[in-house]
This record gives sequence, structure tokens and C-alpha cells, in this order.
Amino acid sequence: MTYTSLNFIFFVLATALVYFVLPFKKYRWTVLLAASIFFYCTWSYQLGAFMLFTTLSTYLIALWLNRVSVKSKAVLKEHKSEWSRDDKKKYKNKTKVRMRLVMTLALLLNFGILAFLKYYNFFAGSLNDILGAFSLDFSAPSLKLILPLGISFYTFQSMGYIVDVYREKTAPQKNPLKLLLFVSFFPQIIQGPISIYDQLAVQLFEGHDFDFTRFKHGCELIMWGFFKKLVIADRAVIAITAVTADYNKFGGTTLTFTVLLYALQLYADFSGGIDISRGVAQIFGVDMIDNFKRPYFSRSINEYWRRWHISLGAWLKNYLFYPVAMSNAFITASKKMKGTRFGKTAAGAHISKVLPTSVASLIVFLVVGIWHGASWKYVAFGAWNGMIIMVSILLEPLFISAKDKLHIKDTNIPFMLFQMFRTFLIVLVGYVFDVAPSFSQAMRTFWLFFTNQNFKLGYSQISDLGLGKKDYLVVLIGGLIIFIASIIQERAKNGLDIRHMLDQKPFILRFALLFVALISIVVFGIYGSGYSAADFVYAQF
Repeated sequence: MTYTSLNFIFFVLATALVYFVLPFKKYRWTVLLAASIFFYCTWSYQLGAFMLFTTLSTYLIALWLNRVSVKSKAVLKEHKSEWSRDDKKKYKNKTKVRMRLVMTLALLLNFGILAFLKYYNFFAGSLNDILGAFSLDFSAPSLKLILPLGISFYTFQSMGYIVDVYREKTAPQKNPLKLLLFVSFFPQIIQGPISIYDQLAVQLFEGHDFDFTRFKHGCELIMWGFFKKLVIADRAVIAITAVTADYNKFGGTTLTFTVLLYALQLYADFSGGIDISRGVAQIFGVDMIDNFKRPYFSRSINEYWRRWHISLGAWLKNYLFYPVAMSNAFITASKKMKGTRFGKTAAGAHISKVLPTSVASLIVFLVVGIWHGASWKYVAFGAWNGMIIMVSILLEPLFISAKDKLHIKDTNIPFMLFQMFRTFLIVLVGYVFDVAPSFSQAMRTFWLFFTNQNFKLGYSQISDLGLGKKDYLVVLIGGLIIFIASIIQERAKNGLDIRHMLDQKPFILRFALLFVALISIVVFGIYGSGYSAADFVYAQF
């Protein structure tokens, strides 16, 4: 049962009916839990065992962490008058080490399962290639492994909860079924967003009354997601799949077009799926975090990643970037560099200051690349983004100096447009690694961009990718609609979204727009008998 199926719409409506009819508000969360379990079982009830293991291990280890913390505070209170400050400090450090070991157990168990299922065959294959190069008579076996639905998302979400309990920012959930709902909440299980426990849990567990405005806004957001996914993304993916299925056949012009089309298809697919997720959750009174803020309007690659897949970026910032950048090793290295002759120069002082941040950023984006897929092309994707951000941090004073000498202000519109265009080109370079079947093919693609531009041949190839002129026109118009909506949203005052803006318009205008949107989905959407709906791109992660 996919998010874009008719069965899913009926499922959501039936769940909402039961949820709001149930007279006991404080138990309405059980309806969401039952619906989430049912939804997951429609995909694979056998693989649900992995999610249950993650939930159970997370539940028990969170209680364990809390028990160690409570006991530690009780001991400190009992010996408050007799222990010296040093005694108390030693005991606190001992407790912290123990809690860190317990937290590490949870991380190793759950990330270990994710890493094994997702990356074993990749590393086994790479090891075999290395050993084969040295003519060593050994080969790691290849295993038939299946990746459970949403494993990356629910693992990251659960481990974020564990870290927050360890940091004593979050109290452990005493009810394992409530924790299971947090882990398995069906609107977000396929592709996120990755939620923080304190932001999402309280909304899931409190009973919500039916609110027509929330229901209306949720349906509008779902419709917008359907438009992006069915009208644009699932149409564009037909041409993209035709190229990737026989990649060596195509020249630089066709591959350039494919990467540009992929930029639209990926955004429409991922943001459309998130819109559906957030719209469904809003019907039940739950506000999930926004995962996109018009990323193609970004003026730097750093800003792009603050606007794209916001929940993953926030998770990595809180649970990886800060621990790495603020670690003793990085701080010590920074201080040592400051004390050198180079560190006393203007350039050295800046590099010493930002070294932890820049190296931590590179590490984070290597993780982002690996998270996207078990392939060297994804490692390269992460390295590309990480290196660009690292270099931009290190060279920031030069950029500022150049702008001052050229008398360029950040509010200068041509300069802002240049920054957006430059950033989009950097993003497109990263997308080449997504589109190309392998790292070597990605390198070949870059070469063809500059050496094999044949517009006549490209036009002929593009016309033979499974889409007709009308299909390309629909994709183009759909992209323009997204672009116009993004401009309106970007210029909106007081942070109002388009749904709230529509509320302020006359009823006849609102009705006409929604009616046209619905007809557009019905008429131009890619669906129906004989058609296999394309999976959401991020569902594979």
C-alpha cells in the first residue's frame, strides 16, 4: 500500500474516522499504533521484526540509562556532606563513563544491524576487488539481504531518542507501546521526516479532537504532494530510467538534460512524499517538522543543506557534527595550531579557529554520502559536498575581502542571482553521482559534458525516452507551478504558507484553484491499470 494509492486514501479516512469517533481521548494514540502496525504489515510483516527489535532495545536501554542516572543522583545526595568536591567529581565521571557505555551498546546494536543489511555486500565486493588485485585466493561471500522498509529513518529516530535520554534532555518513555508508535508512526515510516522525540511524541500521545481547518489544510497539502509525485516526478522518472537502463548509449547533451530533469524529479518526488506525510499527520492533529524550504533558492551549498532534508541535517548536526567538532581531539588540535608561528598569522588564526568546524563538516557529509547508498559513487557525492563546504569555511575571509574590494553587497540582486545559479551548478555536480550507475560512469559523464555536446543527436535521443512532447510540456508546466509557488512562499510575510494565504481569499477562488488542482492530478497523473507506480526515491534509504 503506497502513499499514492487509492487504498491508502481509504485507509487514512477509515483511521481518521475511528480515531475521532473513539470517545476516550487519552487512548486515541492506540488507533494510530494499530494503523501503523497494519500499514507496515501490508509491506512486509516478517521484516517488521527488525523494527520491533529496535523498539525493544531502545526501550530497555533508555530505562537502563535512566536507572543509572537516578541511582547516581541518589548516591550523590546520600554522601553530599561527607564527600569532597573531588570525590563527587570522580563519581560523576564514573557514572558518565558507564552511561556512555550503555548508550554505545544501543548505537552498536542498531546501527550495526543497519550497516550489515545495507553495506555488507558493498564492503564484501570492495574487499574481493582489493584481494583480487593482489591475486589472493580468498573471497567474501555475497549474501541475499533485504532492507526493511524505513530502517534508516526509524533507526536514526530511535538512536536520537537514546542520545537525548543519555544527555538527560528527555525522560525515558515507560510504556513500550507508546515508544513503538513513535518509532513506527505510519505517515513518516517510508521516507521521514526524522523526528525528535520531544517534538513528536507529545503530539502522538495526546488525544486530538476533529478540527476542520486542520483537516482541510492536511488535505490541501496531500493534494499538493500528489501533484508533485504523480504529475511531475512519476512522469519524469520514465525518461530518467530509460537513460540509466542503457547509460553508455547516450551522449553529453542527453546526459546534461537527464541531470537537469533529475533535479526536478528528485525534488518533486521527495518533497511531494513529505507533503503527503505531513498532510496525513496534520489530519490527526500532529505537526511534523518541515523537511524543505525551497532549497534551489539557496545562495551557498551550506544553505542548500539547511533547506534540503532538514530533519536529516538537524539530526546529523545534533548527534554527529557537534560531538565531533567539540571533541577534545579537535579542540586540542585547534589550540596547538594557534600556538604555532603559522597560527599567529591572520590566515593561520582563522584556519585554527574554523578547523574543527570544517573537518567535522567533511566527516558529516561523508556519512551523508554513505547513508544515501552502498556505492563508491555515493561516497564521492558526500565527499564533493563536504569538500565544497570545508573549502568555503576555510576561505571565507578571502570571499568577504573580495566582495568588499568589488563593493558588492549581499543584498545586490544580480549578485544574489549569481550565488543561486552557482549553488545550483554545484548541486547538479552532486546529482551526477546519483544519476550515473557507478563512480566511473559519473567521471565519464563529466567528460562528456565538455566533449560530446551534439544537440541534434541529443534531441533525437530525448524524443525517444518514453515521453512525448505533451509529457515534456506537462513536466515543464508542473515545474513552473512549483517555481511560482516557491517564489510566493519565499516572499511571504510573517512566514505564512500558501494554505493560510488561500484562507484569506474569496471562497469561489479557493474552490476554483482546488478543483483545477484535483482535475490536474486525475487527468495528468501517472497511474492506473498496467502501470507500476514508481517507489519514492528516499524509500530505498
